[in-house]
Amino acid sequence: MSDLNVKVGLIGKLDMLKFKNMAKVREKAIQKAPAKEISGTFPVNENAKALHPDALELTVDNIIARGGAKTFVLKRPDGGPLPYFRAGQYLSLKLPLDGSLVTRSYSLCSSPKEALNGSYAITIRANPGGFAADRLLRDLKPGDKLIASAPQGFFYYEDLRDAGHVVGLAGGSGITPFLSMARAIADGIEDFSLTLLYGSRREEDVLFRGELDEIARSCPKFKVIYVLSDEERDCFEHGFLTAELIRKYAPADEDYSVFLCGPEAMYRFLQPEIEELGLPPRRFRRKLIDVTKSPWACEGYPAEAEGKSFSIRVKQGPEEWTVPASADEPVLVAIERAGIKAPSRCRAGECGWCRSRLLEGTVFIPKENEMRRWADVHYGYIHPCCSFPTSDLVLEIPGEFY
Repeated sequence: MSDLNVKVGLIGKLDMLKFKNMAKVREKAIQKAPAKEISGTFPVNENAKALHPDALELTVDNIIARGGAKTFVLKRPDGGPLPYFRAGQYLSLKLPLDGSLVTRSYSLCSSPKEALNGSYAITIRANPGGFAADRLLRDLKPGDKLIASAPQGFFYYEDLRDAGHVVGLAGGSGITPFLSMARAIADGIEDFSLTLLYGSRREEDVLFRGELDEIARSCPKFKVIYVLSDEERDCFEHGFLTAELIRKYAPADEDYSVFLCGPEAMYRFLQPEIEELGLPPRRFRRKLIDVTKSPWACEGYPAEAEGKSFSIRVKQGPEEWTVPASADEPVLVAIERAGIKAPSRCRAGECGWCRSRLLEGTVFIPKENEMRRWADVHYGYIHPCCSFPTSDLVLEIPGEFY
């Protein structure tokens, strides 16, 4: 092979010499500059921090009673604008209760437009025997401060995936993300049609009826049908949400998507009903299902673990604790009860914020909450929020930074 001869002109040689000396030029500039802290900030970093903060400090501005529920209007202490969100997303609140630090997620029921005016709204319904909801309903008052995540979750309309007409199925307090969607449609923020089937036991249990009816009167893209299971009333459907009822109100001459949000029993009842509709998977969306309170009733649960107690050795950086755990509760609950500051947000296996490494032991994860990546399954990572211990465990959890 002959040698390759490359001719470089005078200008090219000067460019190469300039490149060769670049490090020396930069070093001289650094040495010449004063040794003081750079005080400037980058606008792009400030915008990112404002839109996606690690945590939000919020103040309860107003409380609206709604029978067995309350709507809490939340604002920044300085009254400034809040991070924007998609209608259907939620906030994760960090709550100090009985020496424990727990998280609970609540869907935003306000319009995204209100975030720009510095206001969020969430609605909490009574949950007899629950650890957090009844405390908040009883104790939270105007002026109280809360720590929350930025808006989270994927239960929102996306025109690249969803049909232009959505049939919403709501049960109980599962109405809140749909109220946010209806408000966003009325405000011109979202552009799709929403037909909402809202199931309740009795007429008195219907939340936000006045607001929903008002939006339906003023916005042609939104329609609401109330369905009562325990009583018959004029202008209400009677019974349960079924495939037959969905077909009755779904558009007959156009494609549609189905969105579902409600309690665990509603999810389990509606799963076969929605399968009967024959929709392609992309046309069905559900808000993350809360972790079951009856893991022993789930497919694949090891019967020999039911009702047993185990111990968990928890490692977090240089610290280590050993805590008791029940097979009938998620690992995260045992960790929080022990007062350990552990990361979590959705509490349903979706977000991965609580992702931790299982060093020893076995856990059970319900199918509907199994959302780990293949690599996490392969390398032994779990989501403690939806993992039930079935033996003694050794668990390495990440630190929490807010």
